[in-house]
Amino acid sequence: MNAITLARRAQARAILVTRALDGVAPLLARLTLGVTFAGTGWGKLQHLDKVTAFFTELGLPAPHFQAVLVATTEVVGGALLLVGFASRLASLPLLVTMVVAILTAKRADISGVSDLLGLLEWAYLVLLAWLALSGPGRFSVDGLRAVLSKRESATLTAAAVR
Repeated sequence: MNAITLARRAQARAILVTRALDGVAPLLARLTLGVTFAGTGWGKLQHLDKVTAFFTELGLPAPHFQAVLVATTEVVGGALLLVGFASRLASLPLLVTMVVAILTAKRADISGVSDLLGLLEWAYLVLLAWLALSGPGRFSVDGLRAVLSKRESATLTAAAVR
């Protein structure tokens, strides 16, 4: 067996392993984001007066409304990400909250691209964008729904052929 054959076999095995585990990365991203946002949203709901005061300091319009909106978005969006239900949709309002957080609360901390890329809010924004574009992965309610939908479609197709 030559080196090229060994390399091809190793590559084929690596592809099999990575395909078997391809749902792990989105699962970890969803769990991290889900727990984080659900927790911070819940904390904001418990302390709306403090959040409203902070939003007032930032100069956000309608600070109490914004505080309730952000807190609710984080709790609901975080819970949806946690279980992987409507994950692409749930990622979008959370992504917007990260953009607003960067442009308001974190703006003073940014003096260059490296500062922006070093923000935790930027990392959340990137993960949320990835989930919105790529989906929640197979270890999710959405993934389970896709599998069940394919099975149902295959069953219907097989019944129609008979």
